[in-house]
Amino acid sequence: MGKIAWVTDSTGFLDEELSNHEDIYVIPMTVFFDEEEYRDGVTITPAQFFERLKTAKTNPKTSQPSIGSFVELYNSLEGKYDEIISVHISEKLSGTVSSARQAAELVNIPVTVIDSKTLTYMMSKLMKEGMKLIRDGKTSAEVKNHIADLAERLETYVIIGSLEQLHRSGRMNTAQYYLGSMLQIKPVIQINDGALSVKEKVRSENKATSKILGYLEDALANNQIEEVYILYGLDDSKTKEWEKKIREFAPETISIKACPLGVAIGVHAGENTIGISWMSK
Repeated sequence: MGKIAWVTDSTGFLDEELSNHEDIYVIPMTVFFDEEEYRDGVTITPAQFFERLKTAKTNPKTSQPSIGSFVELYNSLEGKYDEIISVHISEKLSGTVSSARQAAELVNIPVTVIDSKTLTYMMSKLMKEGMKLIRDGKTSAEVKNHIADLAERLETYVIIGSLEQLHRSGRMNTAQYYLGSMLQIKPVIQINDGALSVKEKVRSENKATSKILGYLEDALANNQIEEVYILYGLDDSKTKEWEKKIREFAPETISIKACPLGVAIGVHAGENTIGISWMSK
């Protein structure tokens, strides 16, 4: 294998190891806010986004990176690298994978585009696993197949922080929004085969939290799990509480990481969103 560049998008949370990696390149999502355009993680941070959201006159929107921006990035890597592996947010949640695939057809450097079927840190986790294979001498095709297999072992459950924000972003219809608001329903959202689906509907956040932690406890009893990822919008104050509850039934050998969802996800879910994800070995 020659030298490989890794490309991902700004919906993925990069930890210290990945953010300082010289061969990783991040292409930002576009956020439209009050007729202004921002580049996720470049010209607007999550804190700035949620602060502006309080006084916004229009609903913020997101857009996947353009084909042209992918072509520009891929072309800039030609000569420095022999090949590119491009890992992105689930194509059922964004058109980013489609843009990357079309761009790959327009450049000379070989590009392998991978649909992670997930988002945030789980996407980065899959990329880390792919990097291990490359270090072991595997091909990009083998990496793609392995990541597809690992994606099937991921479980992700989320409590949406703001039904209003989900409705305003177009991810929930008006009838569902008003019914949920009137009944104080907290839907437990699951990522299933790369798409969002409602796992259960409960009447309070405490009940929703108990449900999600119950899923994890059952998974720990039946599978080998090494890491648990707590996902949050902007307010990370609940992550310590969740970690404490998880420690009541999880072995000390299990690592628990708190990972922010970022601006692009916050547009749809709200700053108080919280959830967890894990991968079964």
